[in-house]
Amino acid sequence: MSTGSAVSTTYLELSQEGGGAHKFYEVTVDGRVVTVRYGRIGAAGQTQTTTFPTEEKARAAAAKKAGEKIRKGYAPAVQGQRAPRAVTRRQVSSAPSTARAVAPVLWRFRTGSAAFGIHVDDERCWVGNQAGDVYTLDHEGAVLARFSLPDGVKCLVADDFWIYAGCDDGTVYDLSSKLPFAAYDIAADVDIFWLDIHEGVLDVSDRAGRLTVIDHEDEHQWSRRSQGEHAWMVRADDRAVYHGHQRGVTAYAPDGGGELWHTPTNGGVLFGWQEREAVYAGTAHRVVQRLSKATGAIEATYACDSAVYSCATSPGGRFVFAGDAASSVYCFDQHGTRLWKLGTGGGSALSMQYRDERLYLVTTDGSLVCVDASEAAIAAAQQGTVPVVRDVKLAAATPTYAPATAVTAVSTVDRAPAGAIVVECVQEAGRVRVHVVSEGYDHSWNVQFPRAIREPGARYVVDALHPASGGFYRVRGDIHRLL
Repeated sequence: MSTGSAVSTTYLELSQEGGGAHKFYEVTVDGRVVTVRYGRIGAAGQTQTTTFPTEEKARAAAAKKAGEKIRKGYAPAVQGQRAPRAVTRRQVSSAPSTARAVAPVLWRFRTGSAAFGIHVDDERCWVGNQAGDVYTLDHEGAVLARFSLPDGVKCLVADDFWIYAGCDDGTVYDLSSKLPFAAYDIAADVDIFWLDIHEGVLDVSDRAGRLTVIDHEDEHQWSRRSQGEHAWMVRADDRAVYHGHQRGVTAYAPDGGGELWHTPTNGGVLFGWQEREAVYAGTAHRVVQRLSKATGAIEATYACDSAVYSCATSPGGRFVFAGDAASSVYCFDQHGTRLWKLGTGGGSALSMQYRDERLYLVTTDGSLVCVDASEAAIAAAQQGTVPVVRDVKLAAATPTYAPATAVTAVSTVDRAPAGAIVVECVQEAGRVRVHVVSEGYDHSWNVQFPRAIREPGARYVVDALHPASGGFYRVRGDIHRLL
């Protein structure tokens, strides 16, 4: 807090013509406290606060931060004079289903806004919508928690234990612990369409057809502009990054981005899925196409009756599912034979995932829908017998969590939980890195850690650290500051 010194604020903007950067950077000094706020012009942005030992060091740090931005092209501005640029919201149509029967829906949860993001794991179902809400539910539809993010959620992806939400504010949030943290700060001028994360490396596809790769330290690695715009598909593994856009699917080497192959598809790609040896592209020309990861060759085509908004597979690709623009869902065998087509009972599926004989959908009306995809339930539905849909309600007591810029502190005596690991923030080459202090770890490795709470000299305790193949550690569980 201020000790009587005047509060000073430096506000800068960088705005480029032709759809380039359009972002702000603000530094406020209040005594020993420096607050940085940044993001898209017109948005609230992200905030980071650091406390320094003296007011002189706080002012020096603030001047250095502002100077770095000015050297990159930012200039002093008056907040509010420049209008914000529009962010692309996925505009989709949804016609009534032409299927003769309706899918056997077990339960439905209405999120209140158009929803695109979905992930289903062993314990929970995740759904994110354009209002910035991410809800977690159990497999029977009970709402467990709500994360309130500052902008619309484009997609949800999992990377082993970790769950990430890509938002319209250009930020990717880690939702793996109780409080969400900003994990990656994508350039504010990048209009995120979809993303994937593999071993902590972030791959972002955007409206312009670019593919941008960012490492675990939130540092740009490489980018490529593919042959087509509106890149709604990106999937990654150890071998390649698979990028789907208006002109097909392009595979790039994960290290350096060299093009491995390009395959034109039957229509622009609107969604992508992957299995071990193949990627699946749902297209505007009413098909899902299976492409070999090794060569890009089209191995099978799955024909629908309308533009394909989403697709998924059962393990190993034994069954292939698709959701179209006419509120229908399909199931095919691996060779392309259509097994069934049923109506969703409420909107077109914008994302989907199959798990344990259930097909989970997020639809144009903002609902998370659980379909019984077992053979018996589908056969009954085709004969007109379906269960009564259970509408899930959001309880008033549902816990809500907002992004954190600070964490609770513990003393060296009550370090909690027992066996927690100590890490330390250190200044290296002008950047704040995080290294492990506790024994039994490689002290030369960096720790992937929330930027909002990094402060030189600060120590934290974390529940667990997991090694990543890139030679760094990832935090699992809660984070506490060590006093």
